[in-house]
Amino acid sequence: MHQALDGITVLDLSRVLAGPLCTMMLADLGAEVIKVERPGEGDETREWGPPWAGTESAYYLCVNRNKRSITVDLKKEEGKEIIRRLARTADVVVENFKTGTLEKLGLGYDDLIEISPRLVYCSITGYGQTGPDRDLPGYDFAIQGRGGIMSITGESDGPPMKVGLAIVDVTAAMNAAVAILAAIRARDILGRGQKIDISLLDTQVAWLVNRASNYLVGDSEPKRYGNAHPNIVPYETFKAKDKHFNLAVGNDAQFSRLCDILGAPDLCADPRFSTNPARVQHRSEVVAVLSEHFTTRSADEWLDLFKAGKIPAGPINTIPEVLADPHVIARDMVVQMPHPTAGTVRLVGSPLKLSATPPRYRRHPPLLGEHTREVLIELGFSEGEAVSLREGGVV
Repeated sequence: MHQALDGITVLDLSRVLAGPLCTMMLADLGAEVIKVERPGEGDETREWGPPWAGTESAYYLCVNRNKRSITVDLKKEEGKEIIRRLARTADVVVENFKTGTLEKLGLGYDDLIEISPRLVYCSITGYGQTGPDRDLPGYDFAIQGRGGIMSITGESDGPPMKVGLAIVDVTAAMNAAVAILAAIRARDILGRGQKIDISLLDTQVAWLVNRASNYLVGDSEPKRYGNAHPNIVPYETFKAKDKHFNLAVGNDAQFSRLCDILGAPDLCADPRFSTNPARVQHRSEVVAVLSEHFTTRSADEWLDLFKAGKIPAGPINTIPEVLADPHVIARDMVVQMPHPTAGTVRLVGSPLKLSATPPRYRRHPPLLGEHTREVLIELGFSEGEAVSLREGGVV
């Protein structure tokens, strides 16, 4: 079966989350990804456990399938030569070292583009390659604070709150993958590669979307609404008789159907509630009235009624409930792969559904240096040279 990125080779010099997630997305689509790690240590996330599956941490497993792992000491000249050989045959390089690190090693964009002018070179850093803070280390939590998302997350009278996972790293990975695919397409047209500069802070600022636009257009500082929406009402979490659920009424027609379900058509006739702008203006009143109605039934009863009435709503699931959801299972979002030390590992599947060239799960997340000898031989090193490099601590 052909895949969308068959024939594309990615030299992966990244570690932890943003870079590895980006390269796994490319690998799932068919790219050959060679993950370069430090001898004896490897990607930091290999030690980020428990939990463990065999010898590997769950964290490492989640973003490293479909890759081959080699170990190379980038500080040794022989190690740098291995990277240069890999760059000659690669289509893409992905790295997330601190700004300027690879340039000091002679492995930066300008160095490798001389070896391969068609190379697409993607750098992922906290603050980008330019600007006064370009040299600062980038950490997701710090970026969530600086980039504004924490100021609009959490209850209105509570403290700023981060998102429950490293969302800036995750979305930076997606931006990097999109930029890489665009650069490959541009190379097909222009005949040359280019440098891609992905910043965690840029990523965070970009996905402020409507909240940033509200400020740029309306000039009023966005505030926290908890689980509510600044521009749509009712669009938030409500408490039923037994537990909470989410309700997302997006227009006046849906609100009218909601009133019918509640047996309260007078709500739609009330000028305070008849249109969304009016409901936003009278947010507390309409939420109070709805909240009183919702305490009369269980969450599942309401959700069944909303589903029948085509009103957007849903449960608030735990992670175990999500991963056991029949629809999630039907969408192949939980996959199993054989693994040399764990027997079988369960992983979250790819969300990318392509009819002709779907993602495939070809290789387990590699053991540290599992493919070093194999890749060295492919690069033209002899068996004796490969042994010598290992004995010398280069690989």
